[in-house]
Amino acid sequence: MKDMTKGSPGKLILSFAIPILIGNLLQQTYSIADTRIVGTYLGDQALAAVGATAVLTSLFNGFFSGIANGFSILTAQRFGAKDKDRVKAAFAASLLLGLILSVILVGGVLLALDPVLRFLNVPEELFQTSAGYIRIVLAGMIVTMLYNVLLASARAIGDSITPLLTLTLSVLLNILGDIILLRYMRTGVWGAAVATVGAQTITIVICAIYMLQKYEVFRIRKEDFFSCGRETIKAMLATGLSMGFMNSLIGIGSLILQTAVNDLGASYIVAQSVARKITEVLMAVFVAVGNTMAVFCGQNYGAGKYSRIRQGILAGYKITCSWCILVLIIVYTTVSHLVQLITGSTDPVMIQAASDYLRFDSVLYVLVAVIFVLRNSLQGIGDRITPLISSGIEMAGKVILTYTLVPTFLYDGVIWVEPIVWVVMILPLISRMRDWNRRIDRKIRLGQER
Repeated sequence: MKDMTKGSPGKLILSFAIPILIGNLLQQTYSIADTRIVGTYLGDQALAAVGATAVLTSLFNGFFSGIANGFSILTAQRFGAKDKDRVKAAFAASLLLGLILSVILVGGVLLALDPVLRFLNVPEELFQTSAGYIRIVLAGMIVTMLYNVLLASARAIGDSITPLLTLTLSVLLNILGDIILLRYMRTGVWGAAVATVGAQTITIVICAIYMLQKYEVFRIRKEDFFSCGRETIKAMLATGLSMGFMNSLIGIGSLILQTAVNDLGASYIVAQSVARKITEVLMAVFVAVGNTMAVFCGQNYGAGKYSRIRQGILAGYKITCSWCILVLIIVYTTVSHLVQLITGSTDPVMIQAASDYLRFDSVLYVLVAVIFVLRNSLQGIGDRITPLISSGIEMAGKVILTYTLVPTFLYDGVIWVEPIVWVVMILPLISRMRDWNRRIDRKIRLGQER
């Protein structure tokens, strides 16, 4: 456990973010390895079938991850306030609500899967393969939800090492499963989905046993589920659904964008898929620092240490914006080679399209850096609305620009969508943080800070 209410904010944020970053990179490494394995053993057509539904997987992963991280903010605030009994109640509520929500949502989408895939404009020649793959992935999302709750709860009490070890094991099992099922058992694309679900199932059992043995605050009993209380349930749902919907709005916008990409043909489907995978790797620092900011701000908000929150936010800016410089160097010197290495393809149209996407978008990553820091910090101090408004702007912007730019400019239009949206969605976050800073100044002047 790590108490983030004491010590240098910058050093704490960096030391806490590094294991999260490594874990995120491991996940992205698996995603890239999975792409390479599918492309190598099953070919470009299978790769396109997976890519055509990748945005749906990302949508659910983002929603469930957001819910889990939202639940953990309440856990972090109570941990910062040194209230162990209420930490237990929060953890119990996280597990219960996570299970209920995931069963309802996954069941609903599975029942309506064919219309969803039609809406995504999945090409007819890829439809059955894509459907078989995504059906297994979605069914496994119930396990993914509980997996996310465990990892987020560990981070809430200052442990970013256990999630890292858990992710490492999951990635290794995933890759091993892919190789066995695709190369040796020749299962087809659905084998990659089985490998993912199987790896997470094994990992979640090991992680749960370890956390229960290591941390007394997670040794919940039946009474803890009944002692949650209406207040805890209400706060959990408000924060969890806020972050979940925030991520979902982002994912829905990307889903709409994917429908346009799927109309451009297999080369552009693969280009978009690999470009997004590389983007996720390059943005892993933003995600890690953002997750850290939610925990840091949550603990310090619970402890009433408002000046430390401000210091932490400034440290978050410095870390993420410094990374943007390195990203530009990486993209402009290696991107075409990276695309070819990841896909194993020599399709010149695909390689050029993916490279153009990354070169253009990376110039404005500094906006993304600030967005991640502000959005997660505001969530940590209990603002559930402003981040949701910002994400709503992102979704609306992606929808509008998809239907206005892509029909005219084709894949060039796809490339321009997100940078334009970033410029607009950052505005409410900046405005809300300025208001919060003024309130903190008043609290400090009145001696209300602990």
